[in-house]
Order: sequence, then C-alpha cells, then structure tokens
Amino acid sequence: MIHVRLNKEKIRTRYLYYFLKRTFDITASAIALVLLSPLFLYLIYKIRKEDGGKAFYSQIRVGKDGQTFRMYKFRSMVVNADKMIDKLKDKNEVNGAMFKIKNDPRVTKIGHTIRKYSLDELPQLWNVLLGDMSLVGPRPPLPSEVAEYTDYDMQRLLVVPGCTGLWQATKRNDADFDEMVELDLEYIKKSGFFYDMYLIFKTIMVMIKPNGAY
Repeated sequence: MIHVRLNKEKIRTRYLYYFLKRTFDITASAIALVLLSPLFLYLIYKIRKEDGGKAFYSQIRVGKDGQTFRMYKFRSMVVNADKMIDKLKDKNEVNGAMFKIKNDPRVTKIGHTIRKYSLDELPQLWNVLLGDMSLVGPRPPLPSEVAEYTDYDMQRLLVVPGCTGLWQATKRNDADFDEMVELDLEYIKKSGFFYDMYLIFKTIMVMIKPNGAY
C-alpha cells in the first residue's frame, strides 16, 4: 500500500477552493434541510414509534485540527447502545482505530433500513450548515479513535470532516481502517470543487443502490 504524505502548507492556503466549498455547503445544506423536512418528520415518527426513544442521536466527534463538535444523526440503535460497547469490543470486525460489527445486535429494525440507505446521516446537514462539517471530506472520528492515531493517521484532521467522501462513495464498510485512511488522504490530495461534485453524485447513486453500508 502506498502511503500518502500531504503538504500541510499547500492544504491550508487553498483559499479560493475553501471559499467555494463553504459557499456551496451553506447553500446546498439549507436547501436540502427544507426539501427533506417531510422525510425528516416521517423518520422521526418511525423511530419513535418503534421503541419510544428519541429520534435523534448526538455524539462528540473530532474535526479539523483536532477541534471537537457534537455530530447529529437519526438514532439507528437501541437507546443504551453506548453502554453496551464494552461488551462487544471483542466482536469488532475492523482492524485499527475504528469499531464496526456487520450484524450489530444494537441496531433497531428501522435502524437497519435507514443505515442501508444512509438516511441516518441526514441530520449532519445541520452540522454542515453550522460549519462543523462539509458535505465532502473525511469521516469525523471519535476522540477514542483519535487517541489511537499515529502521526500519519492524524493527516485526516487537516481538513474539515465531511458527510461523505471517497471511501464512503466507493468501498464504504468493505474497507478496513488503513484503507479508509489512504482513501481519505487520497481525497485530500485530489480535492477540488468539481471532484467534490463528483463524489456527491457518487454518494447519491450509492444511496439509491446501496454498497457496503451497515
């Protein structure tokens, strides 16, 4: 596997690209939140109907330059899912600083459906509007994951994290941690306005015809 070393100064001084990217993020996320509001209401109803719990779930994630923020999702797991993770660590199916189980027993019935079509990620449009996230960028990791990062892995935090990116639009959960890092760094190296548009299009296609999401 070829390791990618990024030019930090070049990344930080792409002012025109970041201006266009942020302008598009604000416009697209605001429009999407309005247009998708009926779907939001339907999913809130379905999630609450299943077990009576809250429809939304939030979690502290790590963003650009190690800054933390609260990321929002539709709840796809049982209410006490976080408290069950210690009992499931030995079932982790992904190597490295990430936790994934294909048949996670914590996922609810409606949760399986919204995860398959990535609908649980839609509330992150609010994070995009706030500026915590971008539509396209590396997946925002948990603080516990970042604690295990090498200096090489930390390169993922040089840019604003995204709702989708190169690994989500291609291998998704079929990628292990090291592959995810390489794909994220490849994205950062190649990133540009039209490349972002391409990945957004790819992601929409994946939502219509799901890949390895679980």
